Amino acid sequence: MTNGSPSSGSGGPAPSPGVPDLVLAAIEAHLRQRELRREDLFERARRLRRLAQGTMTRLHAEGSAPVELAEIRRSMADLADRLHREGRGDEPLALDAFQEAAEAALLGAITAGEPLPGPTELGIDPEPYLLGLGDVVGEVRRRALDRLGRDDVPGAEAELALMERLTRALLRFDTTRAIVPLKPKQDAARNLLERTRGEVVMARFLARARPSSSGPASGGP
Repeated sequence: MTNGSPSSGSGGPAPSPGVPDLVLAAIEAHLRQRELRREDLFERARRLRRLAQGTMTRLHAEGSAPVELAEIRRSMADLADRLHREGRGDEPLALDAFQEAAEAALLGAITAGEPLPGPTELGIDPEPYLLGLGDVVGEVRRRALDRLGRDDVPGAEAELALMERLTRALLRFDTTRAIVPLKPKQDAARNLLERTRGEVVMARFLARARPSSSGPASGGP
C-alpha cells in the first residue's frame, strides 16, 4: 500500500529543465540594450546641462544668446522624445538637465522681454519646468543686483516686481515631494525675494537722500 506521497522512482515527474537558454539570452540582450540607452541618455543630459549653464552665463554677460537658446530647445525636444519612445523608467536621468534647460529658456525670454514659455512649448513635463521656474527667481535677483550696482534703482524695482510675480506663481502649487520636490524651491524663492526687496528699498532710500548734483552754483567772492 502506498502512503500517497510522490514516487521517487522512475515513474515520478521529470525534473524541470529550468529557464531556456533562449529566454536567458533575450533577457541579457534586453538589459545590455537598456544599459546602452542609459549611457546615451546620460551623455545627452550632461551636454544639455552644460549648454544651459553656459547659456545663462552668456545671457548675464551679453544680454543675448539666440543660437544657444535655439539649441537648448532642440536638445530638450530630442531628449524628451527619446525618453518617451525608449527610456521608460529612466526619466530621472534627465530631470536635472530639463530643470536647467527650462531655467535657461525662461531667463532667455526674460532677457528678451518676451512672454515666458510653458512646459508644452518647451516640450518637457511640468515637474522639471516648475523646478526651473524656482531657480530662475535667483537669476532675476542677479539681474536686480546688477542694476543696483549701476545705480539703476528703477530697473532694480522692475526686476523685483518680476521676482514677486514668479514667486507668486511658484507658491500657487502645493503637491507632495514624491511628485516634485518643490517646497525647497518655494522656500528659497521666498527668501531671495525678501532679501532683494530689502536691498532695493535701501537703495531707493539712499538715492533719495543723496544730494543732487544739479544744485545752484556757488557764487564768487
